[in-house]
Amino acid sequence: MTLLLAPMEGLLDFVLRDVLTRIGGVDRCVSEFIRITDTLLPERVFYRYLPELRNGGRTLAGTPVRAQLLGSDPVTLADNAAHLAALGPEGIDLNFGCPAKVVNRHGGGAALLQEPERIATLVAAVRRAVPAHLPVSAKMRLGFNDASLALECAQAMQAGGACEIVVHARTKLDGYRPPAYWEQIPAIRAAVSVPVVANGEIWTVQDAQRCREVSGCDALMLGRGMVADPGLAWAIRAADGAADGRADSAAPLAVNWPDLLPHLADFWRLVCRDLEQRQRAGRLKQWLNLMRRRFPEAEVAFQQVRTLTDDDAVSVWLRAQNAHPNLLLVGQ
Repeated sequence: MTLLLAPMEGLLDFVLRDVLTRIGGVDRCVSEFIRITDTLLPERVFYRYLPELRNGGRTLAGTPVRAQLLGSDPVTLADNAAHLAALGPEGIDLNFGCPAKVVNRHGGGAALLQEPERIATLVAAVRRAVPAHLPVSAKMRLGFNDASLALECAQAMQAGGACEIVVHARTKLDGYRPPAYWEQIPAIRAAVSVPVVANGEIWTVQDAQRCREVSGCDALMLGRGMVADPGLAWAIRAADGAADGRADSAAPLAVNWPDLLPHLADFWRLVCRDLEQRQRAGRLKQWLNLMRRRFPEAEVAFQQVRTLTDDDAVSVWLRAQNAHPNLLLVGQ
C-alpha cells in the first residue's frame, strides 16, 4: 500500500507537513499549489512553498515532497517547471482540481477539466521541460460540473506523459461536500495504464478500507482525515497488515492525545518561527478544530485556546499541557 499526504491550500503547508511526517506513516507529500501566471518565478517563491528543497526535497523526517504547480499557459508552466526542477524536488505534480473561483475564472485548476486537449498540452510541455528522471504526475477531480469527461481527462494526462494520476472523487461543483464518488474511479483506472491514486473523504480506517475495495486502488491520498487524526496513516497500515497476517514493527500501537501534545508544541514553535504573527494563533485553532472529529480532548483544548490571540498566552498554555497533560481534562 502507498499512502500520500495531500496538498491543501491554507491548511497542509510545509509547517504541518513537517509535523505530520514526524508522526509518520505516509510515503510521500505534495506541496500546496504554486500558481504560475505569466512570469518566471524567482527561486525564493519556490523555497517559500517548499523549504524542503534545502533538505534534498524531503521533510526533516525524510519524507519526499513533490512540488505542485497550477497554471494554464504551457510556455510559462514549462519554464517554471524547468526552473523548479533545478532546485531538486522529488517530482512535479500538476493541479487540475482546484475548485477556487479565482483560479477557475482564469482558466486554471478544475476549469481545465472541460478541455482535455489543453490538459494534454500542459502536461506534455512540463514533461519535455524537466529531466527524464524526474516524475511528473497530475491531480484531477472527476470533472467540472459533471463527470462526463473524466476518462478523457485522465487519458489526456497520460498522453502528455504523467506517470501517476490522483483522482479526487468529486467534481468542482461538489466542492468538498460528502460523499466522494469512489465508485467512478475503476473506470478511470481501466482507461489508463499509469497508477491511479484514490482521494477524498478518507477520515477513518474503515473509510480507507472501503475506498480501496470500491476504487480498486492500492494507493490512497489522505487530506483532512490525516489532519484530524495524525495517526491515521499508521492505523491504516496496521489494519492492512493485520488483514494479511503481517505486522509493521515501525508502527506505533496507537497515536493518542498525550502522544500528540509534543507535536502540537513543535507545530506552534514552527508557526511562530515561519509565519506572520497575525496567522499564528489561527493556525493552531484550525488544527485543533479539525482534531475535534477524532479526539474528545481536542474539543476541550479548542475551547481553552479559541479566545487566545497573544503568542505568549498560547505558549504558556502549551507548556502547561505538556507538563501536566491531565490539566486539559479539567480545564484551566
